[in-house]
Amino acid sequence: MTHRNKRLIEIILLVSISGLIIYIAATFLRPKKILSDDNYLPEPRIEFGIVVGSFQVYKNEIQEGENLSSILGRFHVEGSAIDKLEKASDSVFDIRKIRAGNRYTVLCTNDNLKKALYFIYEPTDTSYVVFNFKDSVQVYEGQKQVTVKKQYAAGTIKGSLWNTFGSLKIDPNLAISLSEIFQWTIDFYAIQEGDQFKVSYDQLYVGNKSIGLGRIHSAWFYHNGKPYYAFKYNDNGTTGYYDENGNSLKRGFLKAPLKFSRITSRFTNARFHPVLRIWRPHHGVDYAAPRGTPVHAIGNGSVLQAGFSGGGGKTIRLKHTAAFETSYMHLSSFAAGIRKGVHVNQGQVIGYVGSSGLATGPHLDFRIYRGGIAVDPLKMISPPGIPVSKQNLAIYTRQVLSEKAKLAAMKI
Repeated sequence: MTHRNKRLIEIILLVSISGLIIYIAATFLRPKKILSDDNYLPEPRIEFGIVVGSFQVYKNEIQEGENLSSILGRFHVEGSAIDKLEKASDSVFDIRKIRAGNRYTVLCTNDNLKKALYFIYEPTDTSYVVFNFKDSVQVYEGQKQVTVKKQYAAGTIKGSLWNTFGSLKIDPNLAISLSEIFQWTIDFYAIQEGDQFKVSYDQLYVGNKSIGLGRIHSAWFYHNGKPYYAFKYNDNGTTGYYDENGNSLKRGFLKAPLKFSRITSRFTNARFHPVLRIWRPHHGVDYAAPRGTPVHAIGNGSVLQAGFSGGGGKTIRLKHTAAFETSYMHLSSFAAGIRKGVHVNQGQVIGYVGSSGLATGPHLDFRIYRGGIAVDPLKMISPPGIPVSKQNLAIYTRQVLSEKAKLAAMKI
């Protein structure tokens, strides 16, 4: 190879390598384009299943005296269109049930006229009804998304259970739920200052708004020097609350026929009667409560009597088993349908507190008879319920150990 040819080959190689370097630099080392926010489309705003970004949105509450016609009339909807809406809603929602205080939303054209195209009414915290007259008239129902958040609460009783929950800013409905779960094992008229509780439960939300309680998973109540547990469990399709050993908390009889009242007179063989002014036996328990407070049957049974009974005033007597009967006296009235021979279920409202008969004020005189003999309702041990089945007991025990650990970790 001549010197001239060798030199030519070197020049060609040098040019090729330089070109390759320039290509690599241009392709891989050039600054990347930085995308601004303008390169991204914002998420569409959706309410009630409708993209509302192109509308003017008005939210308010139904006022006293307002109805669908008066509200839509303010947003330039003609009477003929409102009439079509009312007819279209017949099979979906009764517009006569629109109530003051409930929320509504109006979606209007995004111009100076602001004419309504959608009206959305919220009958409950979780449901809504859409009245659509944008193109053709449509009326349909929808459900809001409900979020479940697990919560924990714990505290020491100071005063009443209800007041304690209020002072701790805990949903007071949780106090009612706890009293219903433990109603067969704890006398909530006898809880004391210093008693303690822990509970794991679900709180329900729509957006950031709490709309109520969900289920209680587990609970612990320390009363009168003794711990009581409750664990929710589904045993072969039957859901209930059980103790740490798998025994059902539900008993044959409730602990008491009223909720959140106070005892003014106990079972005794010698009580000074406040009206007759004489000493005589009082074979029952008196619960003081406001007139009209619901009275519940403590167990399943049938009505033996529902009428006026001398000094006992308006009285209901129930027969539960061959051995047990109960009596509810001084009522103001009976619940609808309560009459002799009717079957009632445990917890069913059968009457309302009053002061009929020989009574100085509204209260319930409650009595239990076993074999025709009066027994002290506060000392009677109620028959047990059905425990967790043997085939599921091992699974239940593992669940209990997990829930007990969570309760133990909670600080009061």
